[in-house]
Amino acid sequence: MSADESELRQLRFSVREFLEARSPEEAVRKLMESEPRFDLDVWAQAADQLRLPSLVIPEEYGGDGFGPVELGVVLEEMGRALLCSPFYSTVVLAVQALLASGDTGACARHLPGIAAGRTTAALAVAEDGGSWDPALISARAVPDGDGGWRLSGRKPFVIDGTTAELILVVARTVAGPSLFAVERTSAGLAAEPMETLDATRAMARLTFDAVPATLVGADGAGGRVMTKVLDIATVGLAAEQAGGARRCLEMSADYARTRHQFGRPIGSFQAVKHKCADMLVQVELAEAASREAARLAAEGAPDFPVAAAVAHACCSRAYVFAAMENIQVHGGIGFTWEHPAHLYFRRAKSSQLLFGGPAVYHERLLDRLGI
Repeated sequence: MSADESELRQLRFSVREFLEARSPEEAVRKLMESEPRFDLDVWAQAADQLRLPSLVIPEEYGGDGFGPVELGVVLEEMGRALLCSPFYSTVVLAVQALLASGDTGACARHLPGIAAGRTTAALAVAEDGGSWDPALISARAVPDGDGGWRLSGRKPFVIDGTTAELILVVARTVAGPSLFAVERTSAGLAAEPMETLDATRAMARLTFDAVPATLVGADGAGGRVMTKVLDIATVGLAAEQAGGARRCLEMSADYARTRHQFGRPIGSFQAVKHKCADMLVQVELAEAASREAARLAAEGAPDFPVAAAVAHACCSRAYVFAAMENIQVHGGIGFTWEHPAHLYFRRAKSSQLLFGGPAVYHERLLDRLGI
């Protein structure tokens, strides 16, 4: 299922209206210092009123069956509002991992609860180095003799790892990296919140000590799943980054029009004009790259992996640039904790590093190009 342009505009309007009411700056600041780091009532409303958790889940599992384009619209608006929620970890990472596994039994078991907003989920892949390279997975899973598995290892950088009811873990077996499902209440599982640059995106360090686990998909197929999920995840992140960058531009332009110095708006000074113009170029390029990658994903185009890598690099650069320039345009007030500019800078910088920094994602682009 796909939406036409008018439906996409209506979706954007509905999500923006909801987030302006439910995720204003004061709510974001409050949630940054709370645990869980999202509002359970807002999450329930997002599920009941807008059906956001069910957006890209196929209809046979209780979802609405939309695709990457619609997902991108929602993520742009969430990035714009700095929404604190388990949407990215659950819908972009965990749901895509389940679908990529091809395990219809696991999908039927877990996706209906996610679609209804009853279940949140997390995906644990990277280890101490932060890499998504399947060759670097060291967490281990061994058969327990009763048809199940026992999983041991450490997984830092798990988004929403302290609150997710379902945790999908990539661990190594004799056959290679494989995907496993672990329940939050399983014995031997410990979750420790991590203090990170961006407090609006909760992260945790998970430790598994012979934790009971269920194999999802084929044994040894985890590397293929990781590649598929990484492409979709970086495109989703790119949309979120584009939305945040657009909001930084809006904040700067509004301030440049209303802040007066020497009897005139600061936006009339050439230096400020140039900053806003440079931000506009970066934001427009980021939106174009992100939306084109989402379109190619929806079409199943063969060059989608290249477009995903381009969008990741382009939007990461654009968001950091826009967030930094937003602080500069605001001058002294932009450097204070009371102003939201630093919240966007922290999200921009942490998002840039989420799947590896610039060196990693430029290498990924070369790899997708076959170079």
